[in-house]
Amino acid sequence: MARICELTGKGRLVGNNVSHANNKTKRTFLPNLQNVTLMSDALGRAVKLRVSTAGLRSVEHVGGLDNWLAKTGDDKLSLNARRLKREISKKQAANG
Repeated sequence: MARICELTGKGRLVGNNVSHANNKTKRTFLPNLQNVTLMSDALGRAVKLRVSTAGLRSVEHVGGLDNWLAKTGDDKLSLNARRLKREISKKQAANG
């Protein structure tokens, strides 16, 4: 399973551990991913996603999952999130 946030696209970063003797060894910085269940107002159901804590705060700040997906470009979203965005937009268009 890839260590990438499904909403923000945040992934691992690579850097160096630097010792007191200035020896450098490669290391990775992983995002703080959480398995969360977010409620979609348009669909009226809960959706399970793997989201970074920063992404979760952003979703809450914007006003929910539906608003977040509406304003976010498809290039940052995972395949699962893109399908969800398409499903939400179809539902909103049908309800008009």
